[in-house]
Amino acid sequence: MIRTMAAITLFGSSFASGAVLAQATNVQQPMGFFVTSIGLGDGGNLGGLEGADAHCQSLAEAAGSGDRVWRAYLSTQEEGKRGISARSRIGQGPWYNAHGELIASDLDQLHILPNIYYRTAVDENGSTIKGRGDSPNEHDILTGTQADGTAYFPWQEGDKTCSNWTSNGEGAATVGHHDRHGGGNTSWNAAHNSRGCSAEDLRGTGGNGYFYCFAAD
Repeated sequence: MIRTMAAITLFGSSFASGAVLAQATNVQQPMGFFVTSIGLGDGGNLGGLEGADAHCQSLAEAAGSGDRVWRAYLSTQEEGKRGISARSRIGQGPWYNAHGELIASDLDQLHILPNIYYRTAVDENGSTIKGRGDSPNEHDILTGTQADGTAYFPWQEGDKTCSNWTSNGEGAATVGHHDRHGGGNTSWNAAHNSRGCSAEDLRGTGGNGYFYCFAAD
């Protein structure tokens, strides 16, 4: 009888521990990454980094995640020296999308083997962003950065940031492909340069002024 009660007690303890572990495993992780669901409507003119950050914060707040510090994944350029790097603006991770899926555990994973694809690179509401095969294709995501997340060197000629995100006409911007498809380049952050900085030019190469937002806290 004693052995039976002990076995029941042990079984009950194991079951309870398993239930607690299962609950812990299924806890929804807070959103720390999204693609903007809408652009700012003025091509590559985002109001600089400040305007882009404010857009991230506003969209996150509307989606119920405004209690975090949001930053746009964008680099800048400066004459004679390197500008601000996108990777230096977004904290250390980890980052999860709106569905609680891990995008990257840290900066190294984010820039070497991130979980960023058509299915996972969703907007702040968890909705997919149109990519290759959709109409229209909007997989060009503004970054202005190199593949490792750093700003361009001053000797690398040409505008890569739409005049530090203030131009809606002349210039160009480096973009990534959130769906990891198109043009033989599967980079999520450095696929090619845009045709220009106007809304029309961004759409012409497959974009709509979207960019990535990360929680930096």
